[in-house]
Amino acid sequence: MNFSAISRETFLGRMLRLPLRLIPDHAQMRILQGPLRGKKWIAGSGNHGCWLGSYEYAKQKAFAAAVCAGDIVYDLGANVGFYSLLASVLAGPQGRVYSFEPVPENLDFLRKHLAMNQVTNCVIFALAVSDSRGTANFAFGLDSCSGGLRAGSGNSMAVQTVALDDMVAAGEILAPSVIKCDIEGGEFAALKGAARTLVAAAPKIFLATHGQEAHQRCCKFLSDLGYTLTSLDEHPLDFSSEILAVPHQKRVGAAVRSVER
Repeated sequence: MNFSAISRETFLGRMLRLPLRLIPDHAQMRILQGPLRGKKWIAGSGNHGCWLGSYEYAKQKAFAAAVCAGDIVYDLGANVGFYSLLASVLAGPQGRVYSFEPVPENLDFLRKHLAMNQVTNCVIFALAVSDSRGTANFAFGLDSCSGGLRAGSGNSMAVQTVALDDMVAAGEILAPSVIKCDIEGGEFAALKGAARTLVAAAPKIFLATHGQEAHQRCCKFLSDLGYTLTSLDEHPLDFSSEILAVPHQKRVGAAVRSVER
């Protein structure tokens, strides 16, 4: 059941959420439904929908259908680890998950969730994914889930950045079968820094876009690389913020050069 779809603005939604306030933040819950049913989760690490099993319900179902045993999965913007944990279960012992997350608070929960569930097929990188290796400013949002790489002199920190192409070329990570990317505005730079890998490996991509300009640039980039794009939410593709990109034709080096201009 998609508990998260019941709006908190309705009377039923408010009543259903009242008991959640009584759960201590440190409580270890068992996930109630879905592919992660029975896995352990820290209640106060984020959205209660995670342990209820209804977090990003439609996207979660599509992700579960896309990841197969033995797959190599990149989780860009792993946050506290819901998709990393999900990918580790779906990919199985022969698969591999690479989780990228630069925020210390999120990294702490991510490591705890993997340890609590005895995950051994996931490697964590305390890095932000972009189009080059270096250092950048990470500006925090209203909470630990809403920060991103952008200029800001307020609540921010310096983070190390990396381009996925460089890591694949150096043999630091295997080429991906599936990529999940939710990095609060940095998605175009992350895709650009992975152009050669996308051409060579043709992974399926679950992409969250933030802002209309970023959405349009990412859609054009992926279309130029030969991807078919569909919306994962209730909105048409042009107005969606959740995209599934599936490769549909052979890529060539010229496609990479055209999008790097």
